[in-house]
Amino acid sequence: MKKLENIDFLIFDLGNVIIDIDYSFSINELKKILPEAKHSLTDRFFPSTFHKDYEKGLISSAQFRDEVRNLYQEEWTDAQIDHVWNSLLKDIPLERIELLKKLRMNFGTAVLSNTNEIHIEKFDELLVDQTGEKSIYDLCDRIFLSHQMGLAKPDEAIYKAVLNEIQIDPERVLFFDDLNANLEGAKRVGLQTYHITHERALIQFFENVY
Repeated sequence: MKKLENIDFLIFDLGNVIIDIDYSFSINELKKILPEAKHSLTDRFFPSTFHKDYEKGLISSAQFRDEVRNLYQEEWTDAQIDHVWNSLLKDIPLERIELLKKLRMNFGTAVLSNTNEIHIEKFDELLVDQTGEKSIYDLCDRIFLSHQMGLAKPDEAIYKAVLNEIQIDPERVLFFDDLNANLEGAKRVGLQTYHITHERALIQFFENVY
């Protein structure tokens, strides 16, 4: 087996690295509860300023839901909004969870994700249902979530904050993410990076690594 040279710590994004996500599915769910005359507004859902504020923890879940209602001028229930918002969260393949367990025996590990309170609650539900694991906090040594840190990728500040916490030289840290912008941000502070480009990329990367 090939040894992963000069790496002591592994950091994983959540979306499309640990859990599969599908933004288009959420948009289709949004269209189901949105009058057809407003369907042209669906492209504002994810790029909205309040989405960015929410993932940095600058607004609460209640404020986020109110912003969604205000954007579409619809009196949706919390449950309706949460369903649409969470519907992008799909499968958590058990083989990825088993891989994380194995890697913890040889490396320090962490999750670093741009996320939010509503998504993490749903992630934990899916984790229990699909893998039997109880919580995101059981997956790695450290869990870094944007809404708890007040920071978000790809800003250099979030990577510096993680490095300050783990106290590992950046060149000995390998970061996995599916978005090039996030990888570029990590490179700027000296992290090693690997681009996840398909659903089996993480598994295949470690197939011949001890």
